[in-house]
Amino acid sequence: MSKPELKPNRKSTFIKEEDGSSAVESMIMIPLVFFVLLSIFTLFDAFRQYAMHQKAAYTISDMISRETLPLDSTYLEGAHALFDTMTRAPQDSSLRVSIVRYASRDNIIKLDWSKTRGNTTALSNNQVRNWTAKLPVMAHNERMIVVETFANYVAPFTTGLEDREIANFIFTRPRYAPQVLWQGI
Repeated sequence: MSKPELKPNRKSTFIKEEDGSSAVESMIMIPLVFFVLLSIFTLFDAFRQYAMHQKAAYTISDMISRETLPLDSTYLEGAHALFDTMTRAPQDSSLRVSIVRYASRDNIIKLDWSKTRGNTTALSNNQVRNWTAKLPVMAHNERMIVVETFANYVAPFTTGLEDREIANFIFTRPRYAPQVLWQGI
């Protein structure tokens, strides 16, 4: 008696099938590859913007730390314009420069002065008093320059990375003078 011949299963023949059209595969893969490329470009642009904003904020902080004469409104407007130039993006940016000092008796940070350009507000003593964890260890009455920058980031493509605010918090000790003064204080 001979064995009955087994019919091949349709599913297994379909899986083993190697005939087909590359056009179908291309129609599936090309949009996916294009989306991945746009996503990578958007992510790269976001990191580039973050790096440029951080470098600009460090430059302004370093620039202020070297000042021996009191700062004024013109100086701060120039620093804000420098930030916009260095970040190379037409944007709605803000700059806040504050001089704080450490009061070791009370273990708090006190504000000497705070000035802004753009759409942000100046700081108050209540806002900075608990910054001991945000700033490095300081001696009694030591001053620190705090430069904060804010700018909106708009993604070039909609790939899941939404628009957001790029904020930097940079602190630097004064270099050539014990403190940085504001004209009129």
